[in-house]
Amino acid sequence: MNSVTSSGDTRTPSPPYGYSRECTHSREQQIHIVAEFHAHKIRPSRIAYRVGIDIAFIEELIAGETEAERFVQLVKYYRTGRYKQRLRESTRRAGVSRYEMQQKIEREFAQETDL
Repeated sequence: MNSVTSSGDTRTPSPPYGYSRECTHSREQQIHIVAEFHAHKIRPSRIAYRVGIDIAFIEELIAGETEAERFVQLVKYYRTGRYKQRLRESTRRAGVSRYEMQQKIEREFAQETDL
């Protein structure tokens, strides 16, 4: 049921800040999911919305308040996997375009790992 606001916006409002569904994953799975999504540069609110993980838990992991060393290692693992995947996908291009794409991927990976 859509209602028209004073600005004329007929879209349905966003779900409450946090999540849109129940989370069915164990705590261990949640840590891995958050690490993978974080490695792919997905915002905490979006992770919570997509998967249903408590946003407070997501922010604790990212801030290093919970499972700090382990979470950092998982993020590195998933970033490395993302890096390799992007390089494989860049082989579809040819010539200078491929070279430039690979250079961009390597620069971004170096910046991410220096954090």
